[in-house]
Formats: sequence, C-alpha cells, structure tokens
Amino acid sequence: MAESGLAMWPSLLLLLLLPGPPPVAGLEDAAFPHLGESLQPLPRACPLRCSCPRVDTVDCDGLDLRVFPDNITRAAQHLSLQNNQLQELPYNELSRLSGLRTLNLHNNLISSEALSGPSVSAPVPPCRGSGCQPSDGDLPPHLWGEAGTQLSNAGLPPDAFRGSEAIATLSLSNNQLSYLPPSLPPSLERLHLQNNLISKVPRGALSRQTQLRELYLQHNQLTDSGLDATTFSKLHSLEYLDLSHNQLTTVPAGLPRTLAILHLGRNRIRQVEAARLHGARGLRYLLLQHNQLGSSGLPAGALRPLRGLHTLHLYGNGLDRVPPALPRRLRALVLPHNHVAALGARDLVATPGLTELNLAYNRLASARVHHRAFRRLRALRSLDLAGNQLTRLPMGLPTGLRTLQLQRNQLRMLEPEPLAGLDQLRELSLAHNRLRVGDIGPGTWHELQALQMLDLSHNELSFVPPDLPEALEELHLEGNRIGHVGPEAFLSTPRLRALFLRANRLHMTSIAAEAFLGLPNLRVVDTAGNPEQVLIRLPPTTPRGPRAGGP
Repeated sequence: MAESGLAMWPSLLLLLLLPGPPPVAGLEDAAFPHLGESLQPLPRACPLRCSCPRVDTVDCDGLDLRVFPDNITRAAQHLSLQNNQLQELPYNELSRLSGLRTLNLHNNLISSEALSGPSVSAPVPPCRGSGCQPSDGDLPPHLWGEAGTQLSNAGLPPDAFRGSEAIATLSLSNNQLSYLPPSLPPSLERLHLQNNLISKVPRGALSRQTQLRELYLQHNQLTDSGLDATTFSKLHSLEYLDLSHNQLTTVPAGLPRTLAILHLGRNRIRQVEAARLHGARGLRYLLLQHNQLGSSGLPAGALRPLRGLHTLHLYGNGLDRVPPALPRRLRALVLPHNHVAALGARDLVATPGLTELNLAYNRLASARVHHRAFRRLRALRSLDLAGNQLTRLPMGLPTGLRTLQLQRNQLRMLEPEPLAGLDQLRELSLAHNRLRVGDIGPGTWHELQALQMLDLSHNELSFVPPDLPEALEELHLEGNRIGHVGPEAFLSTPRLRALFLRANRLHMTSIAAEAFLGLPNLRVVDTAGNPEQVLIRLPPTTPRGPRAGGP
C-alpha cells in the first residue's frame, strides 16, 4: 500500500493495530479493496460486531448483546436485534431513528415494563398473507422474524404510537396482550395481533382505522362479550378479518360491507343468524370449519344477505343435511366431516353455479342419494364423495366433471350407465373399495375418453381390468390381489406413463415380457412389496435397460 495513503489515516492505523475488540465487520474490504490501490472513503457507521449489508439495514442478530448498540446510522430503516439478551430499550436512542420501518426484537429478555413510549411503535415491512413475510425489496429474509418480546398491555401506554402516523403494517403477534392496544395509528392497513391473550376489543379502539384492510386476531381468547356492534363498524376499508381459534359462539355484529373474507373457524358457533351478516353483503369467502353447527346451525335464509358469496367452508361441524337456501352464486361448498346422510332431489337446486362440491366423510348411502340430486349442477367440475357408505356409483352425475373422488366407500360394482357422458373426466379415484374385476361391467370405461388418472388401489382385483381408457397416463393398482400381468394388459393404454403394482401377489415371472411393448411414454413401474422381486423391462425406445421394480 502506498505510504502517502497511510499517512493520511494515522488514527485508522492505530485502531486496526492495537489489540482489543474485533474491527467493524466489512471494514477491511470496504476501505482497502485491493492492496496497492488508493484508499476509499470510510464506510458508513455500523455498530461494533454488527453487519450493515445495505445503507438502510443494520443486522445485530445473535451477538449476545446486553445493551442496545450505539453508532446506529440515522438512515437505518431495518434493524434486527433478535436472538440477544437485551433487557430494555432506550427511548432516546430509538426516537433518534425516525426513519425506522422494521424493528425485530424476537427472542430477547425484554419485559413489558421495559417497553415505554414510542419504542415499540416501529413499523414492519408490508406482509403477504397471514404469515406476515416481507415483500420483495424490503428487509432481507435472514433479518426477518416474529416479534417475540412478550409484550403485555402495561408496556403499551396510551401514547405509545404517537408520532407513528406513517405506519401501514404493524405486527404485535406472539406476545401477551390481553386487549387491543389503544391509540393505534390511523394510517394502518394491516394489523397483526394473532397469538396473544386478547379477550376484549375496547369500545372505540378501532374507530380511527378507516384505512385498515387486513386484521388478524386469530389464536386469542375473544368471547362474544369482548366484541360489540361498533367494534368493526368503522372499518370502511376492511377486506380480510381472521377471528379463527377464539371462543366466539355467534357471528360478530357490525361487520362492514367491504369485507371479502371472514375466517371464523375453530370457534364455538352454534348458529348463524342472517341479521349478523346484513352489513357484510360483499362477503366472498366465509370460513366456519370446526364449530358446533348442528342440524339447525344454518337455518333457511341465514346466508341470504351474502348474494355474492363464492366459497363456504363448513368442514368438521355436525350438519345432517346440505344447508337450505344457499346463495345462488355460490361456487364452492366444502362440507366434509359432517353428518349428512341423504341428498334429496332439491337439496342443490339453489346453487346451479357450483364448480366444487365436497361431501367427503359424511354418512351418505346409495339408497339415500336421489338420482336427480346433481341434475342442476351443470357447472360442477370437482365432486368429492370419498369416505361415505356408497355401494354403487351415483346416477345423474354432471357431464362437465373433471375430478371425481369415490375412495373409501363400499363400492361392489361398476356399471357403464352412471359414467355415461363423462367425456371430460380427467381424474377418477376408486381406491379402498371392494371391487373385483368381475364386478366391472363391459363398456364401463368406454365414454371416459379424457381420463388420465385412474386409482383402483386397495380393492380386490385379481388382474388388470381390460379395455381401460386410451388417454390414461397414470394407473394405480397397488394393494390388490394381482398375481399375473398378461401380454395384452395395456394394449388399450398407449399413453401410460406411470404404473403402480406395489403390494400385490406378483412373482419374478408374473409379468409377461411383452406387457410393456407399445408404451413409449412409460417411465415409472412400481412393483415393490410383492412376494418376490419383479424384473421390469421397459420399452425398447426407452434408453434405460432392464431394471427391478422398486419404490
């Protein structure tokens, strides 16, 4: 290095040569990039042992710090102090950092009394969804973490957010707040309060947040008495409200018209009243899974105000029938794990626009599914009837179906008539039934010209069913009683790509050498779990030679 350069920086030389704490991270590379080159200007200020990868970012993560670091640049927008041993936050030092947008205090020793004034009001970067992750261009991923400082309301005085008028996203999740903090910034667009101990939202606590679009209150202790008709009524921009995993027994009153998504799953709701939904006429998604809705939980007309409702989730309740008078524009009805035992001719006539219907794991028996139950569902694309008590395929299935799930029933026969017209069906699951090859009537697969995936696993088949659909690409036959695969087994399925024969009764010579001729696309043949290892010879067009079937 040139002597003239050294003479210019005597104090810097002294700092680098004297014994003591390690130099500022990145100083050498930044100030002396290459030996022999002229010196560059000193790097920006950065606290001892911390790193400053960008002008606006200070990373003091995991340094066992006991006191708040000094020498933090005023330009800092993102400050990470997670995984340290800080016990207090100096108000004067934080107030100097007026441009701070993100303050990460996850995993420290800060008590609620140590947090006072605006020191906890630092905003966080915009979030994407309920996971609250930074958007592109904000804080680097390795600096991001949930604020885990175990705040209580004692650490949030009425003026805690004074001077924080620019905050758009505020995360106070994973703490010990027992009620909604007062005097929240009116500029808020997203407020994360999940995973606290909140049992009450004080009257007027959200009266000024007219720009709030997303409010996350899941995993708290909210009860009906902790909310009133004015709690959400002033939130004229609210689109997403998550109240799941609380202790509510009714739908909250005063919901705003702008609300598009209402998550009430995992509460104790027994009945839905139409009066509570009148204000939320713009609702598109209503999630009520895992509540206590019984036979009278959704009376006729309860959802009538929700004319634009797109999706209704009712998973895991005690409903014994499809709710009557559903909104006409409903597109997805998700009703698995209830007690629905019958489908009448008119149960689904009010929702002709349904594209997805999930009735899996109910108590449907073939004798109680009316042959005209699906007649109005011309738009239906996905039908899930898995886990019921069906002994035969339902009649009158919509011809536009793409996916049909019938696994884990008690099917004993397949006949062509119920499948007639399903020329757009791409996926059919018949796994875990009681089908034998002799129970599959001639011509059963004839009209399924678009079928690409067929699951016949865990039945009682003794050989590969004949005349399978020509378009078939994936065939599941595992867990049957197949002991022989003849040379003509796959003549009707030239597009086959994957074949699963695991856990059957195959032996070394059970598969004819010619079985896979004419299958140029075949890439997977699974024969593991049979009594003997089965050698598979793929078609000659495949570059690989003979191999043993396996997982």
